[in-house]
Amino acid sequence: MKTKLFKRIAAVAAAAALMLSVTACGSSGSSSDGSSSSSGSSDSDVIKVGVLFSESGSTALVEKTMTNACKMAFDEINAAGGINGKQIEYIHEDYASDPAKATEKIKKLIEQDKVVATVGCYTSASRQATLSTLKDDNSLLIYPTYTEGEEVHPNVIYVGNMPNQQATDFIPWILENVGKKVFLVGSDYVFPKTCNKQARALIEMYGGEVVGEEYAPLGHTDFSTIVNKIKDSGADVVYSAIIGDSNTAFYKDYQQYGLSADTVPICSISIDESNLQAIGNDYSEGHYASMPYWSSLDTEASKAFVDKYNSLFNDGTVVTVLTEATYDSCYLLKSALEKVEDPSNTDALINAFAGVTFDAPQGTIKVDDSNHCTWVYSRFGKIHDGTVDILYSTDEALRPEPWPSVLYPEYKDSNFMPAWDDPLCYPQ
Repeated sequence: MKTKLFKRIAAVAAAAALMLSVTACGSSGSSSDGSSSSSGSSDSDVIKVGVLFSESGSTALVEKTMTNACKMAFDEINAAGGINGKQIEYIHEDYASDPAKATEKIKKLIEQDKVVATVGCYTSASRQATLSTLKDDNSLLIYPTYTEGEEVHPNVIYVGNMPNQQATDFIPWILENVGKKVFLVGSDYVFPKTCNKQARALIEMYGGEVVGEEYAPLGHTDFSTIVNKIKDSGADVVYSAIIGDSNTAFYKDYQQYGLSADTVPICSISIDESNLQAIGNDYSEGHYASMPYWSSLDTEASKAFVDKYNSLFNDGTVVTVLTEATYDSCYLLKSALEKVEDPSNTDALINAFAGVTFDAPQGTIKVDDSNHCTWVYSRFGKIHDGTVDILYSTDEALRPEPWPSVLYPEYKDSNFMPAWDDPLCYPQ
């Protein structure tokens, strides 16, 4: 797989010069062995950071915008003077939507490229594939994607939302405004299954009923059987955790086999603007979705973020919650790096994340003081014309519950953290 080493940008010029710098960075030359050429700066001049996102495979559509967000953020940081006088040199690896390759690629980034941290991974399966290497090499992963919780690893900072920040307000609203008979669907791996376990508890807590539950393999493209099961179940609403390209097939089959937003709306916790672009308005219109950030958010910070992204990248991608969370991840890393004397001291760097804040496009967020997760907003809305009309938004970021109180009531309003060697803490 081709390896890309994106050259650092040292820009102090005006906006036009910065645009040229970004373009040059994304098109750096390749040597005969397939790796991109570096800038030639000495190690003392730079801080090396890994970027681990797919450019091929079933989730490449989603992950391309995450790679772009890293370029945008790190180029901005470098243009503003870097970190304590040092520039960021960011090195990208494509794990091709394959968790096994994620293991291989992060090992290369840590052991060969000597990165101090990595921003990366989209699926929970790819994240979990890196955990043993992170532990063995004592390196750090900043993980931008919304996640299922029930895991906190000592070498991971979780920037995406936990289920309580996405489902706790969404599900009661669904039951009150859409319907009480719910059919759960998802892709067949840890994120959807764990989220749906928590969704089932919330549905039952608020007087709803789960009338069916089905899963499809990642990349699945034929949902006729599942759609017919939904039709036969008498469901009022579908709660979906289907991931990646499979959403396109699911929404199209949904309509083709006789269901629609008018009859049985889909309420998704795993769809964003890039998916909506691929699905098309004819198939997505009128359904619902929940995420901490939508590009339709009507604030000056959000509009400036979207405008700048669109001015830098003319590659068919659109701004999504993952774009925003990845951008946030880079700036949270910047703040943590500024607090340590030695960027290569992983333990000090991890500790430096506690309490770090960032005025993000979604609003002010912060890394929790004790559980490695991030306070983010809760928002949901109705899909219209390829984006989301926001119906609900919290006034401030919500505290993350990696072990949600709906399943673990003993941890409600507490900063519960198991010991790092406790099997409850993470897969080991």
